[in-house]
Parts: sequence; C-alpha cells; structure tokens
Amino acid sequence: MGFSFSKQTRVTSLKNKQIKKWVHQVFELDEEIPISLSQLRCIEPGCPPIETVINVLVSPVKMYKIHKQITDIEYSDICNLIEDK
Repeated sequence: MGFSFSKQTRVTSLKNKQIKKWVHQVFELDEEIPISLSQLRCIEPGCPPIETVINVLVSPVKMYKIHKQITDIEYSDICNLIEDK
C-alpha cells in the first residue's frame, strides 16, 4: 500500500525543518537538542484563531508561542522570541 502526500504536506514539512533550523540558530542551540512544533486552534475569547507552539526539549522544557500558522512564520518571528525572553 502506498501513501500519497499532498503538496501542502510537503510544504509544511519543509517549513517545519526551516523553523527548527532557525530556532537552533537564533537561540544558539546544539543541533542535537530536539525542537517540537505544534499548530493549535484556540477557541478562548481574545485568543488568535491559530497559534504555533515551539517547545525546546531541554530540562526544563522552554515553550514559545507565535500567533501564526506554521506556514506563515518567518525568521523575524523567531528573532522576536529571543527579544521577548
């Protein structure tokens, strides 16, 4: 049985890799440190409809949120995370 992935799935996968690379660069992390990305839908009042949660899997885990879809995140968004620390 074969699987067929849509163009959107490939684009999102490439974007995930790019974002993880940016996080490693901006935060000056060892390439071996895992990064987790999750795109979540928020239904609470005042919350943006979609946000991306970035977890840097160190002890303790460091969590960052960007109020955009994964596909819309740019390098400057990652740079802004370090400024907000």
